[in-house]
Amino acid sequence: MRAYVIRRLLIMIPTFVGISLVLFLVLNLAPGRPGAAQQGTDLAADIRGERTQESYRIFREQFHLDKPVLFNTRFALDAGEVGDAVRTAAGVVPASAADRIRAQEQLENFGYYAVPHLVEVVREADAAGAQRVRDVAAYFLRLNARRPLVDPFDPDPSPALKARNRAIDLENARVRELRYSLEDPEERKREVVAAWTAWYEERRADWEYDRFDVLRILTLETRFAAYWRNLLRLDFGVSLVSREPVVTTLLHKVRYSLSLSVTSLLLAYLISIPLGIYSAVFKDTRSDRSLTVSLFMLYSLPSFFAATLLLYFFSSGSDYESLRVFPTGGWRSRDAMAMTSLQQIRDVAWHLALPVLCLTYGSLAALSRYMRTGLLDVIRSDYVRTARAKGLSEWRVIGKHAVRNGLLPILTLLGGLLPAILGGSVIIEYIFGIPGMGLWVVESIYQRDYNAIMAIQLFSTLLVLFGLLLTDLSYALVDPRIRYE
Repeated sequence: MRAYVIRRLLIMIPTFVGISLVLFLVLNLAPGRPGAAQQGTDLAADIRGERTQESYRIFREQFHLDKPVLFNTRFALDAGEVGDAVRTAAGVVPASAADRIRAQEQLENFGYYAVPHLVEVVREADAAGAQRVRDVAAYFLRLNARRPLVDPFDPDPSPALKARNRAIDLENARVRELRYSLEDPEERKREVVAAWTAWYEERRADWEYDRFDVLRILTLETRFAAYWRNLLRLDFGVSLVSREPVVTTLLHKVRYSLSLSVTSLLLAYLISIPLGIYSAVFKDTRSDRSLTVSLFMLYSLPSFFAATLLLYFFSSGSDYESLRVFPTGGWRSRDAMAMTSLQQIRDVAWHLALPVLCLTYGSLAALSRYMRTGLLDVIRSDYVRTARAKGLSEWRVIGKHAVRNGLLPILTLLGGLLPAILGGSVIIEYIFGIPGMGLWVVESIYQRDYNAIMAIQLFSTLLVLFGLLLTDLSYALVDPRIRYE
């Protein structure tokens, strides 16, 4: 058994990496971009120093949205590609406003790799008298020549890291000084162009890549690599919307969904298993048919409709005073902090009674039918007939010999039901005002909060993988014929 569990855990590692890759590609290749509403459109204002796009640029750099998704081939940029983007952004070639914005963003995303070509464009445009192209190229050159700090959020940086970041700060300060205003005289602008040429000649070797540099840039300087570097430190990043750590929000939300969904799941199994046994033992009797009809009627009743009816009749806002038993919603009462621990538990249970009921009744029909079908197959087995022939009572035959093997179909569903703990029920959480995972998932999707969605889906993936392992192990517990040796 131990060897089997170890093998399964080892298999989970590449499976988890593969699923994370698929999720990452789906999220990053989907239409739309997070934070696009912050993007400015006035490039001339930016060149003058008004910084209409600065917040959006910082936003993209902070969340690595300026990097390629999976493979980085920007080391192979050519002067023609960069020059075309500069001329489009400058508006000297026919292009729509959307094309100019895309060209501006493309030039920003090229980053440090475009510096040699931007220097060439600046010099050629200055020599040819193309002032607009020169000014735009000089503006992007000043942006792209800045180097990012190394691990700037390290709470305890080493002396070597401090020294390296100080050197980068000094270099970036020099780069920021190599600028001019559109109103400056031509002599000043040419001085800056000459200063850029001298600066580049000092650092020309920075853009001479060997094979190891190419391999590193190709695979490690990407969004996926940056995400996994954080993931290995159990850092899911910061929410693109709330700017709070995703793990903090996840741990805050999951307790609501755990309390709601786990209670519903356990209650559904505790009710469904006896109902399925009863239906299998009294197969095709009037009570079996009545039970089946009743369960499927409940199954066909929409949960949002049942929730509305329960709130209307049995909540504190009901028109019938004698039926005002449960609260109208929420997680706990306003004065819960003044209660004792036992009173707080009772208060939370009181608030969860109606939501749990709405989440539970719909699954009773399916789970009880699976239990009934599994038990019927077992009852017809030879060893059950042998137990009856030995003179054992019917309930002993069913309870001791048949039920354990009949649990296999219903245990198979357990691995797929575990992710429901994470997602909860969006509708039920909304109707009863429970701030759980369900609402957070929907809000994150609408707001394109990539980090939050990835954290939620990866957590769901872990639940599925461990749920499947738990299902396999439970087979050996209920069926003595199954051994993992």
